[in-house]
Amino acid sequence: MPNFAANLTMLYNEVPLLDRFERAARSGFRAVEFLFPYEHDPRELRRRLDDNGLQLVLHNLPPGNWEGGERGIGCHPDRVAEFRAGVQRGLEYATVLGAPQLNCLAGKAPPGVPREQLRDTYAANIAWAAAEFKRAGLKLVIEPINFHDIPGFFLNRTEQAIEILDLAGSDNAYVQYDIYHAQRMEGELAATLERHLPRIAHMQLADNPGRHEPGTGEIHYPFLFAHLDRIGYTGWIGCEYRPATTTEAGLGWLAPWGIGQAAP
Repeated sequence: MPNFAANLTMLYNEVPLLDRFERAARSGFRAVEFLFPYEHDPRELRRRLDDNGLQLVLHNLPPGNWEGGERGIGCHPDRVAEFRAGVQRGLEYATVLGAPQLNCLAGKAPPGVPREQLRDTYAANIAWAAAEFKRAGLKLVIEPINFHDIPGFFLNRTEQAIEILDLAGSDNAYVQYDIYHAQRMEGELAATLERHLPRIAHMQLADNPGRHEPGTGEIHYPFLFAHLDRIGYTGWIGCEYRPATTTEAGLGWLAPWGIGQAAP
């Protein structure tokens, strides 16, 4: 049976983030994730989790200048010190919030830097961060993202992520497999998931095209959920999609799992 977590960065976005916890719990979610917690006091975020009986399953490390268009700095050779400071900040939040894993965004490839250098920098950063995470009992995940949505993003495909994880050599570093991004970049969802299942610690979903909820596009999610059960995936699946209308109106696809039944 799939375990679904509401991505509070994208769902319930008609209200401020701190109000989305209650909305997610009222819809029947038991867990949430979000991109970044850093604009909020971690103690307040923890209170919202506890008051609504929710657990946090994932957030990201600091991404650099997100508002300025940066999407992580993990592969940037000239920003290793900033990356390491971000790891410490991420750990501080994860400790308070109880997050079991953090996503280390690769970032966009800086111009003029050989890809081998970007790869080696990212692998070395992963190895350093994973060692820090291990001391705290946490996992690190890395996420391939399609270059249609984020042109220039360094990490795009599952095999590339596996190669970098092998270079890092950390036993607590895994792939965050986003079904939407994988469909846009490589397809072969069922076979790829089965082949690399031991390397996958977290998943996310959205349909394609449009990045809306399952059932609005080309991905056959009923088959995929049954496939995940068959191959033994027991982790969380973050619902990281843009609601086609409102969040609650689009939760019907989750009805078989008891989510979306409460009145808004």
